[in-house]
Amino acid sequence: MTQTNEKLVFSRPESVIDRPTHYCPGCHHGIAHRLVGELLDEMNLTEKSLLVASIGCSVFLYNYLNTDAVEAPHGRAPAVATGVKRSRPDNFVFTYQGDGDLASIGMAEIMHAANRGEKICVVFVNNTVYGMTGGQMAPTTLLGQKTTTTPAGRCVTHEGAPIRMTEIIASLGGVAYAARGSLDCVKNILAAKKHLRKAFECQVNATGFGFVELLSGCPTNWKMTPVQANDRIKNEMIPYFPLGVFKDISEEGGIC
Repeated sequence: MTQTNEKLVFSRPESVIDRPTHYCPGCHHGIAHRLVGELLDEMNLTEKSLLVASIGCSVFLYNYLNTDAVEAPHGRAPAVATGVKRSRPDNFVFTYQGDGDLASIGMAEIMHAANRGEKICVVFVNNTVYGMTGGQMAPTTLLGQKTTTTPAGRCVTHEGAPIRMTEIIASLGGVAYAARGSLDCVKNILAAKKHLRKAFECQVNATGFGFVELLSGCPTNWKMTPVQANDRIKNEMIPYFPLGVFKDISEEGGIC
């Protein structure tokens, strides 16, 4: 019998807890969790990290990342993170929020925390819909997209245009880094990890506020297969929410 040597080439990050998640098949939250977990390990931040979890599909994130965590009221994660970071400045503090949580009920909190330049990081997962509560229209819902509250499709006359959060955040004075990535394919996932690393470095270097938006699929509420959801991100979301870096003060002479 011929013996073969097996080499492990893909393993779970130590900061990601080995347990099943509650996410729907094809959901991209698991990919986002892994990227965050890989960076916490690679940057030796796990032991000093404090996660501020939001309300939404990611409400149980503290069950999946092996870090200390605080649960914030709906939309208030940046405000809670501000208090945590100011009271424990040596800790690495980050929020993880969806588009309904951050861009709707939490719009005031995210804007003012960013404008003040709070030394925190925000991971913003945008799937253009309220996922946990049943598929209602979110601030980022695309024009023509059907939801439970826009059954005929979002109309600019009635509901306004989708909000581009990264562009807004990038315009604020306290922001050190703002970028948008996507989780629909390997190339974009690798680029998204680079964005997250840069945002994390901004906090490590006490430069300013770091913000990374991740375009994510929601096959259940979009009523699509996972493959169709990936295609939708490529063909519909990315053209409206372009990928890339929208602010990086290290490119402007600062240190990030």
